[in-house]
Amino acid sequence: MTITIQYVKMPTSETLTAFTEKRLNKLATKYNWLINAQVFFKLGQDINKKSICEIELSLPGPKIFASSKAENYEVAVKEAISDLNKQLKKRKETTYHH
Repeated sequence: MTITIQYVKMPTSETLTAFTEKRLNKLATKYNWLINAQVFFKLGQDINKKSICEIELSLPGPKIFASSKAENYEVAVKEAISDLNKQLKKRKETTYHH
């Protein structure tokens, strides 16, 4: 799986990149039919300035998307990947069990 990480209007972080890649690679080993992952890190525009992580996965069929707002980026990544895992589990059940 190819992983593309973009930091929108904020400085890049090697540790956050490594953390995100590690989490996504775990997902890729569980679901080996994933093709591509695009990750966007943004700073929220509301009063709290929460951290936003958006992840879009390319796979056979429609793309899967998850977004999460949290106090820090690590928690946002965990929540977004957890949401993706649920969606992938549903997709696997409907697609591969005929």
